[in-house]
Amino acid sequence: MKFKAQDKQNQLIEKITPQHLVVGIDIAQLTHVARAVNFRGIVVGNPLSFSNDEEGFQILIRWIQSLQASHNLNTAIIGMEPTGNYWLSVSRWLSEKQFEVVLVNPHLVKKNKENRDNTPSKSDKKDALVIADMVKNGYYSFIRNASEAFEELRVFLSNRDSVVTRLVSAKNQIHRWVDVVFPELRQVFKKLMCKGSLATLRLFPTPEELKKLTPPDIVKGWKSIMQRHPGEKKAQALIAFASHSVGSVQATHAYKLHLKQLLAEYDLAYEQLQVVEAEIIAVLERIPFAKSMLVVKGISAISLAGILGEAGDLSGFVHGNALLRHAGLNLAEASSGKWTGQMKISKRGRSRLRRFIFLMTMRLTIRRRR
Repeated sequence: MKFKAQDKQNQLIEKITPQHLVVGIDIAQLTHVARAVNFRGIVVGNPLSFSNDEEGFQILIRWIQSLQASHNLNTAIIGMEPTGNYWLSVSRWLSEKQFEVVLVNPHLVKKNKENRDNTPSKSDKKDALVIADMVKNGYYSFIRNASEAFEELRVFLSNRDSVVTRLVSAKNQIHRWVDVVFPELRQVFKKLMCKGSLATLRLFPTPEELKKLTPPDIVKGWKSIMQRHPGEKKAQALIAFASHSVGSVQATHAYKLHLKQLLAEYDLAYEQLQVVEAEIIAVLERIPFAKSMLVVKGISAISLAGILGEAGDLSGFVHGNALLRHAGLNLAEASSGKWTGQMKISKRGRSRLRRFIFLMTMRLTIRRRR
């Protein structure tokens, strides 16, 4: 299809012929609801509720086939919202049965819910009918089926996001712990999450413990868990600051247990991050054109993986602007008469893809300025 929005819209509308049964499905966790209309938007048949399993999907197919037979329709197109992960099973199953499955934007479903009855009411049956109307009017998009490598990238990047969230949370809580119990530690170590600082927190975290030790004792402890240690001067500074610490001296046992768990969470998240990033790099090596893109200075493996995981094979986009629209980075303007509003990005797309495109662009811009 052509890239121009109006041309694309016309082609989507023209695709719906008088022989089409247009089905809208309101997706839920356990029970979906389906409604059907013809190409003019006239409601066909009664609403159908079916379960999210193979038995329910078979009931849906029999319902579609009976409506086609009773109204002399030989083609069907099925639209649904990409609601969470609940739509994946039914869309995949229907596609395997050679049904054409398309997606509608949840934001547009909300905007169009008053078209039929001019009321803000909401129900599963009404939402299914709104979805069918949107498909009939050409407000839908095709499912972008990605190869296994691109699907793996998307799963790995989602996994990485959750691991990074846990890692950042553990770091922030360790910073808070230090501020409460031993704030002077920041004067000894400029970076609180460096190896020397973490080793100190693992071995003798509280000022009370440090005051009882000598510099050689501290150095010996550092040597037991790290090859290159901060040195005896740092150890002397630790003891000096610990002797005059203003940190909390109450609930020491509780604070130490909390720190032990935070460090365990940090170690686990850090290890998982290394594993998932290694898997991401391994998948990128299986994508031929990814190697050529990584040669460009400023394009990191993680940013490229984020873009490919969300967008799939870039050759599927007819124009660069189509990729920007897919990410929600296309420009939108509000104007009326003599008044012209501010130009903004639409944000009607994949937020993770938008984030990685922005990060890659910033890195390339910074490197060019240098």
